[in-house]
Amino acid sequence: MSQCRIFLSSPHMGGTEMKYVQEAFDTNWIAPLGENVDIFEDQVKEFTGANAACALASGTGGIHLALDLLEVGRGDIVLCSSLTFVASANPVLYHDATPVFIDSEMDSWNMCPKALEKALKYYKMQGKQPKAIIVVNLYGQSARMDEISEICRRYGVPIIEDAAESLGAVYKGRMSGTFGKFGIFSFNGNKIITTSGGGMIISNDEMLIEKALKKATQSKEVAAHYQHESVGYNYRLSNVCAGIGRGQMEVLEARIQQKRDIFDKYVEGLEDVEGIEFMPEIEGSYHTRWLSTMLIDSKKLGITVNELIEYLDEHNIESRPVWKPLHMQPLFEGTTYFSNEEDNSKYLFEHGICLPSDTKMTEEEIEKVIQLCRDRLLTHELFA
Repeated sequence: MSQCRIFLSSPHMGGTEMKYVQEAFDTNWIAPLGENVDIFEDQVKEFTGANAACALASGTGGIHLALDLLEVGRGDIVLCSSLTFVASANPVLYHDATPVFIDSEMDSWNMCPKALEKALKYYKMQGKQPKAIIVVNLYGQSARMDEISEICRRYGVPIIEDAAESLGAVYKGRMSGTFGKFGIFSFNGNKIITTSGGGMIISNDEMLIEKALKKATQSKEVAAHYQHESVGYNYRLSNVCAGIGRGQMEVLEARIQQKRDIFDKYVEGLEDVEGIEFMPEIEGSYHTRWLSTMLIDSKKLGITVNELIEYLDEHNIESRPVWKPLHMQPLFEGTTYFSNEEDNSKYLFEHGICLPSDTKMTEEEIEKVIQLCRDRLLTHELFA
């Protein structure tokens, strides 16, 4: 077994992060205030074109704040992509609201506009109005936000764009995270850039972000004493972590290119294998390839996703299944789920694998992953 583990996606520093972190220590601005926070927010605004941004301790906190600002409450219906990490929907439960899950389409792996409209028509006939929709941009690719935005406009439902995995993705000339009432980014350790842990909420509505900032700092009123008139949270990003973010933003475009190069190498090395299919890049989009993902036809290849994952792990290589859909999770047992025709998100989970996409991988390590995949996929009978 190799001594050095090849990771799925680990933090990759650019070189200037420590300078900004040191500035936080030198000026004693260690708390969730300071120049690093302000500059980091400005960098994200400039990069995405959003009018306003608020740096937070997590992307999950951003979704929570967005639901709070949309006044989601007990029993309210919130539509959400099913094929996603649980953090997309957990904040719905924080509000005692009712999550309703929407299937994916095969072209983008993201929310299916037809399934979404099916859900909205159903609730309109029931005389119920969903309070919000959480659209997830999976693995670095935008959903079909033009179609989804038009559908939501017709039904009067505001969009929260969960762009946790898609900072830098573009759809029809607009940056991921800028289509909805709110956009949410994550800077967790495995994301395309990181602040160790952290997130950000953006919007073109500056007043909404001012309200988000207030709620993220315990909803303090303007007063010499501590005055509170509404519920608040402790969600602001520290000036230390924001220093890491400043340095990471300086290398974001390079990291995106590296991720895309890794994906291209996988395609080149595996495209002749019958029975695999890589995640598409939908027309009019720019996919960051945060994670390189593909589908395995188990009938053609005689091997399951889990068997390939186990084989790679035996060689000290980290890979993972595609997200298990939330409508299949025990936490959400009994929730309502809308699909168009087939259960695409279930199919993607059962046949999808996330390959190592670490930007610190060497050429030799990428070739090793490719060769091991070829060995296991093409000679499966040797492992029977």
